[in-house]
Amino acid sequence: MKIAIGADHGGFDLKTKLAAHLKSKGHEVLDLGTSSHEAVDYPVYALAVAQAVAEGRAQRGIMIDGAGIGSCMVANKVPGVRAAMAYDLSSARNGREHNDANLLTLGAGLIGAALAVQILDTFLSTDCQEPRHQRRVAMIDDVEKGSAPAGGRPAAAPDALSPEDLDRIVARLERLVGSTTGAACEGPCVASAPDRARRLVELGATRLGHGPGSPGEIPRDLARYIDHTILKPDATREQVLALCTEARKFLFRSICVNACWTKTVSDALRGTPVLTCTVVGFPLGATLPEIKAAEARRAIRDGAREIDMVINVGALKGGDDDLVLGDIRAVVEACRDGGAVCKVIIETALLTDDEKRRACEASRRARAHFVKTSTGFAKGGATAEDVALMASVVQGAGMEVKASGGIRSYADARRMIEAGATRIGASASVAIMEEAGVGAGGSSERARS
Repeated sequence: MKIAIGADHGGFDLKTKLAAHLKSKGHEVLDLGTSSHEAVDYPVYALAVAQAVAEGRAQRGIMIDGAGIGSCMVANKVPGVRAAMAYDLSSARNGREHNDANLLTLGAGLIGAALAVQILDTFLSTDCQEPRHQRRVAMIDDVEKGSAPAGGRPAAAPDALSPEDLDRIVARLERLVGSTTGAACEGPCVASAPDRARRLVELGATRLGHGPGSPGEIPRDLARYIDHTILKPDATREQVLALCTEARKFLFRSICVNACWTKTVSDALRGTPVLTCTVVGFPLGATLPEIKAAEARRAIRDGAREIDMVINVGALKGGDDDLVLGDIRAVVEACRDGGAVCKVIIETALLTDDEKRRACEASRRARAHFVKTSTGFAKGGATAEDVALMASVVQGAGMEVKASGGIRSYADARRMIEAGATRIGASASVAIMEEAGVGAGGSSERARS
């Protein structure tokens, strides 16, 4: 595929890395500048990339500035261009799948290089195939041509489903539910349909290592993999605000706190890319599902963008998987309603391997975003073996794994990421970053060594 790429001075370094990545994948790259860190105006380069796409000189366009927003606005002024800004895998996938975007804008100040590569790969590997999305894209084109889009409901579909329709339904169900771990392979699975399995990984699981055969890389932007955490019961306001100062310095992915500190943290982090994460049902998980859901909704109103919930461990160990599923689903629905990410803490130190798998399967069925190893309050924390097991269960659903509990050093973090973790929860985050040789901004020169 021929791809036009451009950036302003703030996106120059990321452009260089993405251009090299595209070439390594066999793409032809049309580099439209800028070619240095000298200050330039992003509209000039956004326009050049957009024109290359509109004129057919490139099939896709990539434009990088500080936030990605201004370049997206510029590109969308060019007829024939549908630009989408992406900041995670879901927004990249939606831009293609729902809107047939042909130009991707990225904010170098918001995401690191490792995540940007994953976003780019997702954008390039996803297609707009469903008729209802194609019909709405045609409406966008009508607006561009000055015509009002025809509203109302689409024409009634024929009674019979085509083979292509069935394939899309099966693929969607596999993404939502996944296959049953440990069961005989009847129908599509990794063994019988490897091409479909690879496609599922491309769509949602590119950030997951899964077992010794494919360890995850240690990212240079290590800080963006860390949830900087303070969950001790005697934490003071001064300690929480000090954590916020550290997070702003290193640009951690989030700060994870108890619910009483959610608004304090959200206010302190306003204007930064650092997210606010709040725990729910913490640390025992032994509260009612509706109470956990209410906790989550309140935290989201107070500014939380990620929720780490604890499952009902006793129900899982007692074999009441329906209760466990309902418990998780109640919080996931609250998170999805509020536009927040849901991470499910399964407390691995208290579980057998079979129970860990069942907890991960319930999290898949409930459509959570992550599974997480530990609260840090049980008798043990994260292990690389548990991370690998959890990743093997959830990878087909596009879910991710957070390792937490007992991660106190760079070596600990490295083991977890190599095993398949894409997020690290730690109270020793600053020590980990300093050991990794990371300065302000979160970029590590040691990380890939």
